Amino acid sequence: MQTEQFYYDNKIVKKFVNATIFWGIIGMSVGLLLAFMFLFPNVTDGISWLSFGRLRPLHTNAVIFAFVGNAIFAGVYYSTQRLLKARMWKNWLSNLNFWGWQAIIVGAAITLPLGYTTSKEYAELEWPFDIAIAIIWVAFGANLIGTILKRRQRHLYVAIWFYLGTFVTVAVLHIVNSIELPISALKSYSVYAGVQDALVQWWYGHNAVAFFLTTPFLGLMYYFVPKAANRPVYSYRLSIVHFWSLIFIYIWAGPHHLLYTALPEWAQNLGVAFSVMLIAPSWGGMINGLLTLRGAWDKVRTDPTLKFMVVAITCYGMATFEGPMLSLKNVNAIAHFSDWIIAHVHVGALGWNGFLTFGMIYWLVPRLFKTKLWSTKLANFHFWMGTLGIIMYALPMYVAGFVQASMWKQFNPDGTLTYGNFLETLNEIIPMYWMRAIGGTLFILGAFVMLYNIVKTVKQGSEVTDELAEAAPLQRVTKKRTAKEGYHTWLERRPVKLTIYATIAILIGGMVQIIPSLMVDDYVPVISTVKPYTPLELEGRDIYIREGCVSCHSQMIRPFRSEVERYGEYSKSGEYVYDHPFLWGSKRTGPDLFRVGGKYSDNWHLNHFYDPQSTSSGSIMPSYKWLINQELDKTQTEDKMNAMVSLGVPYSDEEIASAQEWMLEQGTQIEKNLYADPDFVKTYEADKKYATENNIDFVEMRNREVVAVIAYLQRLGTDIKIKTQDEVSSNQNQ
Repeated sequence: MQTEQFYYDNKIVKKFVNATIFWGIIGMSVGLLLAFMFLFPNVTDGISWLSFGRLRPLHTNAVIFAFVGNAIFAGVYYSTQRLLKARMWKNWLSNLNFWGWQAIIVGAAITLPLGYTTSKEYAELEWPFDIAIAIIWVAFGANLIGTILKRRQRHLYVAIWFYLGTFVTVAVLHIVNSIELPISALKSYSVYAGVQDALVQWWYGHNAVAFFLTTPFLGLMYYFVPKAANRPVYSYRLSIVHFWSLIFIYIWAGPHHLLYTALPEWAQNLGVAFSVMLIAPSWGGMINGLLTLRGAWDKVRTDPTLKFMVVAITCYGMATFEGPMLSLKNVNAIAHFSDWIIAHVHVGALGWNGFLTFGMIYWLVPRLFKTKLWSTKLANFHFWMGTLGIIMYALPMYVAGFVQASMWKQFNPDGTLTYGNFLETLNEIIPMYWMRAIGGTLFILGAFVMLYNIVKTVKQGSEVTDELAEAAPLQRVTKKRTAKEGYHTWLERRPVKLTIYATIAILIGGMVQIIPSLMVDDYVPVISTVKPYTPLELEGRDIYIREGCVSCHSQMIRPFRSEVERYGEYSKSGEYVYDHPFLWGSKRTGPDLFRVGGKYSDNWHLNHFYDPQSTSSGSIMPSYKWLINQELDKTQTEDKMNAMVSLGVPYSDEEIASAQEWMLEQGTQIEKNLYADPDFVKTYEADKKYATENNIDFVEMRNREVVAVIAYLQRLGTDIKIKTQDEVSSNQNQ
């Protein structure tokens, strides 16, 4: 049979490998800094762009989209060419994919610390970046599909199925969740509000984990594990069941992030049911990966690449067992909002994504440079250091989660909370935070060891930009299924049809969940007393978003006795109808704030921002002194209100026209409250020298950012009046 010569493009793979290592170390370093901020909260005191709330989304975006994203592209570009026996379709699309993705990452690294964020988990980047991500993702997909169509290999290997499923699903998730109304170049509001926004966000958030952190890595597993072990995949049939059941079931599971919230019960139960089912295909994939190594365990003992891959697949199995378990309501009632979730997430991120990436890099780089790994001993050292780092990170966080949940829910014999002060629960787990920081340090030191080993490997090798290959051209056969051909075997040579079927599989669950929340009028019951935020409260809410307060504080009181006793009446879905975006949060490092309105004086809030430890002894919240000094920008207030009107918020023309006067009036009242409070005068006099030295001004507070935030906080949870037991008894007697 006549063959053709062609060249694999190794240059694009090398670019993505370099970017993976670079951004991985950056993202992990930011994460390590955040871990130490739990121990030294004022380590970046006074530097707004280095505050915890602004750096936290930078860390998650750097690890997910920069480190893991570049690893995905590196693995996909290498394996796709060899599985299809074809160079990538267009070199310029490959380069657009690379440079466009790096530009987005750099943009995120600049804008997130500056406070430009949507606050939506894993989707914090503002609208121009959302558009850029969509364009670059389409470029990647076009290049992938173009290569498939010009392939020299008739059947599509299982890894390609997962790559196609990833491309289609991430595109759908990103576009639906990122529909927003721009206000300015770097400010927008989600078109969804409250409960709807929460459902769409966690449909996206859970499936970003599923289809960005899982399915492409399963594709990489199906390629690189057999290659590294020099063994065939354990079961072709299992891979078919694994792929189709996984992409169909995964998309339904998002609501398990919102159990016991104001989300309708049917949506919660749907998420639980499919989450429990998810363990079957997930463990099917794990079993297929581990059993691929049958007969190669002697090699596993000596080959660091396989060691990384074995632990990665094991961590995948652990995380995908834990996910369905956490979706059970009785377990979720304990784990949600606690550090248990942090442990769960990092078993997946450090173990599954991190270790599979490290294993892939150790396998790839020597082959890209036609040499051997410089030091197997250093790679083994990295493996054990990283493994110990994962254990020292995860185990203390599991303990911390159990301790938190236990202390939050304990009652005295007289019915009062045993630990009424939230900080008692926080101070109890500080030793666990020390262990997490040590574990994170070990993990990142291992990454530096890898960097050194890879640099030495590259220096001793020789670069081959275009790798010569040879294969027979694809012989076109009938599109019809032959008599002896299995249905899926036939489907594997029909990439367009396979992609369409995969798209249908992922759309079914999404439509069942999302469409009712947007189309059914009584999805969220109306509460007549719930009114839109005043202009000053709206500006304060935007500052709350900018500073990342949602990273540590929830705004969702669940219907548990312990939470109602601690925070107040449980949250109602109708109370969030004007929240664009929703701010329910996913972690309680600090207490829930949904009913904080009126609980403390205006001066208490001012002092809490100025010096959190002065109002809350033992607090690990950093100070936000810049809020006191910075002038409130009111130039876009009317534009924001007009945007809200477009989204269904009932501001009148008169209210928008009088926004400036309205803000001044409310701000002046808060200023009067501050000046009339004896504690304000004491604070100012006590810290007058410090304030002068640090250019902090307590004069003319009405136009400061802190006053807007105080206005917002004092509004929270006050739209409905909950009758006290005395009032209920009085009404019954009447």
